[in-house]
Amino acid sequence: MGKTRPAMPPTTGSMKSNLRAGEPDNRTRYYVLGLLTVVYSFNFIDRQLLSILQESVKKDMLLSDAQLGLLTGFAFAVFYVLAGLPIARWADRGNRRNIVAGSLVVWSAMTALCGMAQNYWQLLAARIGVGVGEAGGSPPSHSMISDTFPPEQRATALSFYSVGINIGILFGFLLGGYLNEVFGWRTAFLVVGLPGVILGVIVRYTMAEPIRGLYSATPYVAKPVPFFEVVSLLWSRKSFRHIAMGSGLAAFTGYAAANWLPSFMIRSHGMATGELGVWLALTFGVGGGIGTFCAGMFADKLALRDKRWYAWLPALAPIISGPFFITMMLADNATVALTVNIGSILVANAYLGASIAVMHGLVGAQMRAVASAIFFLILNIIGLGLGPFTIGLVSDLLTAGFGKESLRYAMVSIIPAVGLWASAHFYLAAKTLRADLAAAPP
Repeated sequence: MGKTRPAMPPTTGSMKSNLRAGEPDNRTRYYVLGLLTVVYSFNFIDRQLLSILQESVKKDMLLSDAQLGLLTGFAFAVFYVLAGLPIARWADRGNRRNIVAGSLVVWSAMTALCGMAQNYWQLLAARIGVGVGEAGGSPPSHSMISDTFPPEQRATALSFYSVGINIGILFGFLLGGYLNEVFGWRTAFLVVGLPGVILGVIVRYTMAEPIRGLYSATPYVAKPVPFFEVVSLLWSRKSFRHIAMGSGLAAFTGYAAANWLPSFMIRSHGMATGELGVWLALTFGVGGGIGTFCAGMFADKLALRDKRWYAWLPALAPIISGPFFITMMLADNATVALTVNIGSILVANAYLGASIAVMHGLVGAQMRAVASAIFFLILNIIGLGLGPFTIGLVSDLLTAGFGKESLRYAMVSIIPAVGLWASAHFYLAAKTLRADLAAAPP
């Protein structure tokens, strides 16, 4: 038999009289959310750094676009999701804060090792190491955030956390572009990777482990749920199946665009990495971050009227972004292309906060880290695994007919179509969403 969760005192700050026993005050909530968002930013700095460096890596190591796609996509994604499942099981039983801190140290050290690789296989091995380390980042963090914020604030909180993607892309492009131009790509990996080790120590010694199941309808029971029971529960919900597939396809478009846009702008518009890094940092980092956070906030507000907005809002995003993306890809002028692209970037991650909030609403408190890992398995195999690799492979196939413009036509022919496919799944998810949430375990 499991043990019922005991009441615990607050971790920091004074408690207000209207807070339930053990509930964190706002200062503690926002510190946990803020620090985990910084961790997620480091996650994406290290993950996306290669995209601004890959033209230099390709030239130095004489690689094909398909090989680059493996480095930034499939090889990374496979090990990321395979390691994510056992780590998530551990997180649903163990100390989530320690898992996040240790994982951060691992992936940061492996990022630094990328700069020391002497051939393609060494670089591939280091990138796999980054993927294994990053597998311990988001599932425990999602679980901690859902135990720190009440259900009606989760999409907003998880969207704020997801802004870490845009912050990471901002600094990855900005630092990577500058360091590559001045010092070379190897130095860029070393400089960006090592600070994460320090951040891991800060997480370990300044953040408390949240109380599990604090906002559950019934007292939390510390009893591990079998993995396949979680899989069975999620798979029995049609809304989850469609949201997971829609999120995977939306991630396909996002990762494909983010990983290949730097190469496209360098090849087709002749931009230098320093200038391009500033442009992409501002558009993906600032514009994308605003869009990601606002989407989650609007989803929470609209869902007070109708829970189906958690699916309807992500369904609208690809329809809005498609025309902007196509215009950007066909533009002849670099400044026009990058300016128009802001329209698609603003809604690129609109699905994240709402989708994760729904997923956590479908399961019990003791299943959340594993549920996040299952969700990320689907999202990353389809999105991170197939997105960059598919674009790279098609670009190689089109090279004979289009030369350096092969990447342009690979991206413009695939990415908008996959976005519409994602939109259809979110629309279908809305049909059963209210019933599935009502049937969720306490």
